[in-house]
Amino acid sequence: PMKLRDAPSACPSLWRCLPCPPAELRLDLVLSSGQSFRWWESSPGAWTGVLGERVWTLRQDGDRLWYTVYDEEDEEEEQDGCPAKAAKLDTAETDRILRDYFQLDVGLSALYRAWGAADPLFRKVANDFPGVRVLRQDPVECLFSFICTSNNHISRITAMIERLCQAFGRRLCCLDSRPFYAFPSLSALTGADAEARLRTLGFGYRAKFISGSARAIAEGLGTEGLCQLRTVPYAEARRVLCALPGVGAKVADCVCLLSLDKAEAVPVDTHVWHIARQRYGMALGGKNLTPRAYQEIGDFFRGLWGLHAGWAQAVLFCADLRKGQ
Repeated sequence: PMKLRDAPSACPSLWRCLPCPPAELRLDLVLSSGQSFRWWESSPGAWTGVLGERVWTLRQDGDRLWYTVYDEEDEEEEQDGCPAKAAKLDTAETDRILRDYFQLDVGLSALYRAWGAADPLFRKVANDFPGVRVLRQDPVECLFSFICTSNNHISRITAMIERLCQAFGRRLCCLDSRPFYAFPSLSALTGADAEARLRTLGFGYRAKFISGSARAIAEGLGTEGLCQLRTVPYAEARRVLCALPGVGAKVADCVCLLSLDKAEAVPVDTHVWHIARQRYGMALGGKNLTPRAYQEIGDFFRGLWGLHAGWAQAVLFCADLRKGQ
């Protein structure tokens, strides 16, 4: 499916597949709707991106999710004095990584039925947008990606994150003469010159937030502590995140939902605020999204949709995004 003639070092190991019906996952909807910014439609129906420090291509065919994982470059590792190439991942391990990333143990069709029964508006939209599920991302990548999303749109965020990975991440391999990079480690973003370098890369005021949050985590929680937020209650995880530079309620909720296992987190932007007012008739005072209105909207949707409210919101968000395009 991919032309690899100019990338001999990145030959795919075999194609493998997982059982996965479209009602449980639609790659085209999930990978392009602003949850992750590292996937690209490399050929019609095939998505290439970086996951767990490896480059993958995914595609769907009927009730199967096909994937292949590329090897790292040898010559690059020798130049950089990197350790020897990791052993080939076995099928059990690659299956596990994908199942975890797409949270395939969560039955999506059953959730759609429950949300539709509770909410006729959801039911109307959902028919056209099956298979929209929430990714389970690496917390460091998720946090720094979403700091980049403030006052921004998907194509620009994607380009910024690509520049971030090129400048601070490790090169993984090259496909069709396109290089792929790992997401930067926390320590790579804490350097004294990180903020200045990010400014030259066009990050503007976000440069200070990225380097500031990287330092705050490195000196406090650590990467380990950030991942441990998966085990604490939602309100506590949110409070810890909101103490970081450049992290407000919405970014915190995105990180909670997309990387910290808080399925009840409902990220509210002005868009969701309009939906709550116009379609759901919520009486929210004022012309702006206040912290109080933010909390009320989240609570309203948690009451309506239940424990996986953030997942239901992701479906509506995707539907709105698609209609907007």
